[in-house]
Amino acid sequence: MNRFRTGNVLSVFSPHFDGDTMGRRLLALLIAFATAVSVLGGAPALAQEYSTTYSDYVYLPAPVVPAFAIPGGTFELYPKEGIHVKSVTAVSILNGPYDLQIVSSNDKSVTLKAPDDIAPDTYFLLIKTDKGTLVLPNGLKVFKEWPKTLKIAWVSDTHVTTGAKVGYVCEDYFQSDIYRLEEMCSNPIPLHSAVATYSAYQYWAMNHATILINTGDEVDTSGDATGYNIMYDITKLASASGLPVIGIKGNHDDPPTIYTQVLGPRYFYVTIGKFLIIGLDTGGDQGYPTMDQIEWMEKVLEGHKGYIPIVLYHHPYFFSPRWNYLGGVIENLDPSTDWDKIKDLLRPSWASQEEIAKRFLEDVVKYNITLTMSGHIHHDMYWLYTDKNGNKHYFLTLTSTGAPDKEPNPPANPSHSPTWYGSNLVVVDENGNVEMPYVSVDIEDNKVKSDFMSVPVPQRFIIFKHETDFGTALKFFNDLDHSVTGPIAVQVPANAKVDPDATNITYKVIASREIAGQYYMLLNVTIPQGVSQLVIDTGKDTEKPVVQIAYLQPSHPKPNSNFVVYFTAQDNLGIRDLYAVIYDSNGNPVKYGKVDKFPAEPSSGKPGDVFYVVQLPGLESGKYRLEIVAEDFYGNKAVVTKDLSIATSKPSTGTATSTTEEKGGICGPAAVVGLAFVPLLLRRRR
Repeated sequence: MNRFRTGNVLSVFSPHFDGDTMGRRLLALLIAFATAVSVLGGAPALAQEYSTTYSDYVYLPAPVVPAFAIPGGTFELYPKEGIHVKSVTAVSILNGPYDLQIVSSNDKSVTLKAPDDIAPDTYFLLIKTDKGTLVLPNGLKVFKEWPKTLKIAWVSDTHVTTGAKVGYVCEDYFQSDIYRLEEMCSNPIPLHSAVATYSAYQYWAMNHATILINTGDEVDTSGDATGYNIMYDITKLASASGLPVIGIKGNHDDPPTIYTQVLGPRYFYVTIGKFLIIGLDTGGDQGYPTMDQIEWMEKVLEGHKGYIPIVLYHHPYFFSPRWNYLGGVIENLDPSTDWDKIKDLLRPSWASQEEIAKRFLEDVVKYNITLTMSGHIHHDMYWLYTDKNGNKHYFLTLTSTGAPDKEPNPPANPSHSPTWYGSNLVVVDENGNVEMPYVSVDIEDNKVKSDFMSVPVPQRFIIFKHETDFGTALKFFNDLDHSVTGPIAVQVPANAKVDPDATNITYKVIASREIAGQYYMLLNVTIPQGVSQLVIDTGKDTEKPVVQIAYLQPSHPKPNSNFVVYFTAQDNLGIRDLYAVIYDSNGNPVKYGKVDKFPAEPSSGKPGDVFYVVQLPGLESGKYRLEIVAEDFYGNKAVVTKDLSIATSKPSTGTATSTTEEKGGICGPAAVVGLAFVPLLLRRRR
């Protein structure tokens, strides 16, 4: 039987601004409006008779806190007050639907029984109530039998945002400044947090992890409702691929008003066989759990003696940069007798609350908590604490999976420790042994010496996903030293099929199904090294992309000064390659460092956004031709050009002209709206 509980969910939402100018806020509104009216972007809407807002119906399960069961086993569902559960159905792309038997119910919980013949899978739950039907992806994970080992895929600090928070990657290099990366790499890739997060989730779904855990800061801004919906969709597709997801909130998810509406509760616990997973909330700037949570955790631990406890929280417990930034080994210190030595190694937020911090570590020893997992510092960190009984307790911290706010590689300061966009696999067995099989940790004199203690995913494995009414197209970038094989679920239009002529990966369609008004396809794929693509659509794409330059900033670039080009680009299926090239007066491409094709970046993380920017290096005085090139998944290409005159006095720019290659194109409403508003807005900003 799977049991899980949540603490009381109570939060206050305080709208705030991050110092943006009125112009930037207006830009965001205009971009959102342009995206909304576009006929090209966006997934099909959910049928009206279904709801996806879990918090209107239940406390648990939740989109990031599934239930766990085995065939014939039972689990609990906790409805909201006044909600009467009539029936519950489990369905996946491949299996079901199965009607779950209601064994018993009362005002607080409903006990459900999984059928004896239910196939092991991760299921949507369709919860029919007197107030409507809730569609809950990642609602139930069914194992053939309880696992004796948990293979935990681990991500953290995904920081999904609808803003333009982009980092740049190439091989093992990461920089927050594209100009520095262009000096080192010929193909720097702008990596948005939404792309990075989706890539990591799908990679681990393909690599057969038991569960995936996200240790907080799932979204970058707590009031970003669209960002939480993006995170919801990423979780949905990973679970539909077979990988159940567990998530906790971080300080960027605080106050947790939207978090608790869309994703999950502030704190909770679940059991998977003999494994007990507890999720705590360390607040916003607070940085530690409340005493109420500690006492709640103790009751959970008391009720689950004999289990292997794993505790998740966002702000690290041990963190001592002056002693060693990367962590270390602590031996033979007891919190009851050696607290003065221990407290100097704590993160200041925990150390500021000695009663809470001391009691937490006493619980780690008393209940033999094997593993704790945290994030927040955007860097890998490893602490191994061995108590006086000889029991090992691992305090592990993961780098950011999705945010560019971390020490780059190479580091900006040579004395600092570099990092990358990372994730990891942590394996815990039924005896409490812990290992990270893909990485090693170098320890000298009880101090960790390893900069990178995580896997370079999504650093070296990236999936760019495009979903429209015409189809779904995926571009894979695999810079690992091996191919990647496994299941992947995609949302598609009705009647869409894989186009083998436009697909150059090995694939097998396992199943297709409509679930609650949306269509999904489950495939087994092999992603080779290099760049490849998968195209699922309702017909061959004969339309070229539509590209138009909106504005330059500054409007008159000065000699040897970097400048930015704003433009719109859209396609009925999706744009595979989008970049700029600059030619000098002799027709030779201008090179900066190792780059002569300058990558375009999305202006936001909003699905279906058609606005892009490209950062260009300073040019010497003279005449140039700028080309923006867009090529879709069928090789249809569009090119827009602009003549530039870079001069030291009274510079001027020429008129923009468009040329096209391949077949004719279309111009949707988003392009019209974007081109109407963006130049006016940018003039105002200037």
